[in-house]
Amino acid sequence: MATEQRSFQLVVFGASGFTGQFVTEEVAREQVDPERSSHLPWAVAGRSREKLLRVLERAALKLGRPTLSSEVGIIICDITNPASLDEMAKQATVVLNCVGPYRFYGEPIVKACIENGTSCIDICGEPEFLELMYWKYHDKAAAKGVYIIGSSGFDSIPADLGVIYTRNKMSGTLTAVESYLTIHSGPEGMCIHDGTWKSAIYGFASQSSLRKLRNSSNLKPVPYIGPKLKKRWPVSFCRELGTYTIPFMGADMSVVKRTQRYLHETLEESPVQYAAYVTVGGITSVIKLMFAGLFFLFFVKLGIGRQLLIKFPWLFSFGYFSKQGPTQKQLDGSSFTMTFFGQGYSQGLSTDQNKPNMRICTQVRGPEAGYVTTPIAMVQAAMTLLSEASDLPTGGGVFTPGAAFSRTKLIDRLNQRGVEFSIISSSEV
Repeated sequence: MATEQRSFQLVVFGASGFTGQFVTEEVAREQVDPERSSHLPWAVAGRSREKLLRVLERAALKLGRPTLSSEVGIIICDITNPASLDEMAKQATVVLNCVGPYRFYGEPIVKACIENGTSCIDICGEPEFLELMYWKYHDKAAAKGVYIIGSSGFDSIPADLGVIYTRNKMSGTLTAVESYLTIHSGPEGMCIHDGTWKSAIYGFASQSSLRKLRNSSNLKPVPYIGPKLKKRWPVSFCRELGTYTIPFMGADMSVVKRTQRYLHETLEESPVQYAAYVTVGGITSVIKLMFAGLFFLFFVKLGIGRQLLIKFPWLFSFGYFSKQGPTQKQLDGSSFTMTFFGQGYSQGLSTDQNKPNMRICTQVRGPEAGYVTTPIAMVQAAMTLLSEASDLPTGGGVFTPGAAFSRTKLIDRLNQRGVEFSIISSSEV
């Protein structure tokens, strides 16, 4: 990373966007953390000074910090103006990129950061963008000694570090993990801003491009230890949790698999197989979801269908996505639980012919996923990057969170801020 003194340790790019305003608030909290031993100079960046000032004023009011606006730098830059992005990157040690969909707006930031010796963290949940950035920029980032770390929000820090946590807590060799995400909502229900909805639409529409990217990479398969993890049916019942489940369609599978490849090939660690699911409740919920899913997939394949999905998110998502995003009451009433069921072998037992004889269950629990947990995860990833350089991968590059932070204290940092990792049970069969 940059060794010369920069004006700002952190710059929140896209601070006036829906998610960016929550990240801005979280950096402001981190700035006055009583455990901080040094000053944290930071700035917000975007196209409109007026909008950035309004975000800082709202944060000041919410946090009871009337002088906040005068403590934070403001950088005017535009994603369509490379020179302005260069100027922003030159002033920052780490850029927190909150501008999506990343498939349209992410690459100019990655490029500007690498060219100017600046590290970058994003909260992207788009596998095609994340994997493409690795192939295009890993060597360039390594040559510059900077870290480009994607998917550092709810997608996919709980899943990626959850698998690593499970591995570290098992007394033996962990060989396979299944995760089950449960979203809890309060009496006000739940809602997600339509930026996430747009990313999902474009992601499903371009699945063929992702397949081509993966096929062209010609990566040899990562070996698996013990029996191969079986895929569950598209709708299956989880007896341990007493609920029906469907495959989780986010970036977690892509991110965890990339992390496990890195840990195996670079650090010579035993790879862990992984599958991700989300709980959906009873059979009535399953039927509703099946109809909604078929409806979505039909529309997303057609150009006019995608336009309608984007224009009317509230209608086509049955109220789950909106252009306004969640209310404060909805945020306060929501939380998530991610449960990990792992299997493996006790120490000393051969993995060649024996069946797995160890079982472990862990959990990651946290507040509302998209706009409370995501800023916490992103900001703590950035603070880890700034303060634990000796425990990061040597030399820089493009990394997943698990690859970048597997040997750091990021899990401890998250535990202290309400995103809690815990062991539920561990036993020999």
